[in-house]
Amino acid sequence: MPKNKKTEWQVGDPPISVVGDQFCNPYPMELMVKRKVINFSKDYYQVVDPSGNILLQIDGQAWGFNRKRVMRDPAGFTVLTMRQKGIRWKRKWEVHGGESKDKEDLLFTVQQSSAMSLKTSVDVFLAENSNIKKSSTCDFHASGGYSNISFKVFKSDALIAGVGVTHKFTWGSYCKGKYNFSVSVNPEVDYAFIIALLVMVDDIENLC
Repeated sequence: MPKNKKTEWQVGDPPISVVGDQFCNPYPMELMVKRKVINFSKDYYQVVDPSGNILLQIDGQAWGFNRKRVMRDPAGFTVLTMRQKGIRWKRKWEVHGGESKDKEDLLFTVQQSSAMSLKTSVDVFLAENSNIKKSSTCDFHASGGYSNISFKVFKSDALIAGVGVTHKFTWGSYCKGKYNFSVSVNPEVDYAFIIALLVMVDDIENLC
């Protein structure tokens, strides 16, 4: 976090690289995330830039207690793997680089802040701070989701990314699993990290 307290991450602030430096750009990014369910069994997310170029793809099973989401680059190579950890009152995910499950490849852990809140929110702990039971301070915090119309990611008090639903919310489109997000990523912020958080928060919200 910059020394001067700000409300938003800006050009000139230090890079926030969680997944990889290649996903950090020195300028703001506007992305579109398209979600759909394939054959009622598989979630699929496609991330495109304003020109329609595919930047990332995420897929995984739509149902089950130990869900897994795999993020791939346009060439099909695995960037990271998100795994839900069992049945919990507050949902928890572990995210590893590539297809690994090894502790040394852990990138970050995500845990639902509260199971009773009307707005979905999660706390994010980087690998070096991933012992949630011993740590009282998260590295990032995200809240919102499809039914809340917006989604925001913060590092301390600074907004690093914001997401909006690109059309009016309807329970019909929500339950069909087909809807879009517009994503605004601030300069020098790892957009693969932001997309991974969006996918996990969206998964927590998916009741249909």
